[in-house]
Amino acid sequence: MLKHIRRVACVLLLSGSAAVSAQQVAQCPQLPPGSGLQWQEQAQNDFIVCKATTADGRTVLNVMLTARDPALTLNRPLRAEKGSFAGEDLYWYRLDMGGRDLPGLESRRITTVKLAKNRYAQIWIDAGDVNELATLQQVTGQLGDGNTGLAGNGQ
Repeated sequence: MLKHIRRVACVLLLSGSAAVSAQQVAQCPQLPPGSGLQWQEQAQNDFIVCKATTADGRTVLNVMLTARDPALTLNRPLRAEKGSFAGEDLYWYRLDMGGRDLPGLESRRITTVKLAKNRYAQIWIDAGDVNELATLQQVTGQLGDGNTGLAGNGQ
């Protein structure tokens, strides 16, 4: 009898964990092998925030996939490097801190990309130095737009 109860309990536990796994489908783009980064994901109905962290816990790359236009004003004089995301060309922009030259700004970038109707990406990089910035820009160029399932997706 005790053996039968244990079997039933194991089956229930396994089926419960399978249901939880099915609900937690990864929605962030797949990171390239060997990037050394890991996503932390936060999902809502109309946006997903993917934060890529390094092994030491620093958040260095952020991708927000959204059904709404971020309407972020990016000034042409702050335009820096060319890049890509999910097959779309983009420009990276230096951060505007109201004319102040703060430490670390040379290795930070931001951009937005229109992926499709009602599908946008806002991406920002907080690299430790310019070499890491270049590496993270390359990683971003290798990313797709993930399996978002956003409201408005495909409309």
